[in-house]
Amino acid sequence: MSPQFEALPAPSGPSGPSAPHAPSALEEAAAVELAQRLTDVITRLRRALRSSIRTDYPWESLPMAQVELLQTLAAAPLRVGELAARQRLAPNTVSGLIGKLLEAGFVDRQPDPGDRRTARIALTDAGRQQLRDWQRAHEHRLADALESLSPADRDAAMLALPALDRLARALTAPDDRTP
Repeated sequence: MSPQFEALPAPSGPSGPSAPHAPSALEEAAAVELAQRLTDVITRLRRALRSSIRTDYPWESLPMAQVELLQTLAAAPLRVGELAARQRLAPNTVSGLIGKLLEAGFVDRQPDPGDRRTARIALTDAGRQQLRDWQRAHEHRLADALESLSPADRDAAMLALPALDRLARALTAPDDRTP
């Protein structure tokens, strides 16, 4: 493991559920430093994915915000307000993104059976195909990048996935921090 990403030593002394531990200023500073490094790596990884996919697959031009809406709609049609809440975006921002997806033919408006005054946004066949193509291109790009790593680094990346998944869930549902 590179020194930049070495784990911090575990605090000494009693631990476990019966021993409450208030973090010291040093531990808090170390936690903030780790959070900053994680933020930096995630930001660089997202940027690298976005730029490499457009280099390797020039047809891919959807902005990430639109891709994320397509991914959310893949499960089921939703109202704009529901999409905004799930994406943690303002409803007017989501409306603008939906407008672009409507123009591209990737989504359409469907009547909401529960409320005739509103519409649900649903993926079209073209939207499903676009999402499949996007996912396939990203999977190939990531698979190639993983193959370029040493076996130890590849294993470390794969072993980190469950913890990263729990971290993502903790960030999306801050009131539900169950491991």
